[in-house]
Amino acid sequence: MTGSPRYKAALAALLVAIPGVSLAEKVAGAALPDEARRIGENRYQVDRKYEDVLKYFRSTYPPARYVRRPIADQPGIKAVHIENPEAKPGSWEGLNVYELKGETRVFVLVKQKP
Repeated sequence: MTGSPRYKAALAALLVAIPGVSLAEKVAGAALPDEARRIGENRYQVDRKYEDVLKYFRSTYPPARYVRRPIADQPGIKAVHIENPEAKPGSWEGLNVYELKGETRVFVLVKQKP
């Protein structure tokens, strides 16, 4: 029975780690990076570089399924819209990821209920 305490310790460590996986902020079903802080209704500031946030969304929402398009055409502003092809009323229909004055922000567009 010497293996039993090790097994229990490993199981306990796994059970403690599992809730950490679901700690990512979700808004209307859209997953946001862990560093996202709410700054307004459906608006979040992320303490990461713009490119790192886009990398996060690229792995979370693959470009082959979630279409991206640039939405800003001004110097000093980077912005991309990520579209949710399966948006239902009350869920997210798109994400606007943008960088302005060195800050990266995400705006979650929620599909309106009819």
